[in-house]
Amino acid sequence: MNRLMKPGARERETLLNSGLLSALGVESVAAMMEIAAIGNLPPRQLLFREGEPADMLHSVLSGYVRVYKLDPDGREADVELYGPGDLIGASVVLDGGRYGATAQAAEPSLIARFDLKRVRDIAGRRPDLAMALANALTGQLARAFASLADDRLHTAPQRVARYLLAQCPVDKATSFRLPYQKSLLAGKLGLAPEALSRAFSMLRGHGVNVRGRLVHIGDPDALRRI
Repeated sequence: MNRLMKPGARERETLLNSGLLSALGVESVAAMMEIAAIGNLPPRQLLFREGEPADMLHSVLSGYVRVYKLDPDGREADVELYGPGDLIGASVVLDGGRYGATAQAAEPSLIARFDLKRVRDIAGRRPDLAMALANALTGQLARAFASLADDRLHTAPQRVARYLLAQCPVDKATSFRLPYQKSLLAGKLGLAPEALSRAFSMLRGHGVNVRGRLVHIGDPDALRRI
């Protein structure tokens, strides 16, 4: 991570609206702001590696951070994609030890980091922070279970259709821009990039047109019937 700094007014406002700090009382917010450090992460730079000692808790303020596992042959499997407001890997607060996966910036990202020992100390004194951390972990576990079920229950075109429907701002013909590159979407959905391309091709017959990151959905009901 590039040079770290204390959060300025803009970063403090972003932190206040993040998933973790937005649930805290004034005193807990002040305590967390006191230990926060902000840094920029260029694309593809690692935030931490699987197996390294877990000494920091991280929150994404802008951009996207990809978290993945490696097998012995060096193949990567995406675990989660964290975006603005997300807390990365809340489980490290409880299990300590070492990071269970590798985190890498998917695009230019602004990251807040908190010394893990000091976070635990504050949580021991401030029940609202302890509860917020527990809620963050519960949410991440729920998303992991939902992702696992999606992999087992749905074909690639169905997974893509469900994702697109979740992004639709209205329940009628609409266009919108994907929030990140297709390669990241493929990893998020547990697909190889070529499998994502085939799914998009199949969905053309159901009113989906994709050009770059711009998506047009002609008939949301047709997607639901896949």
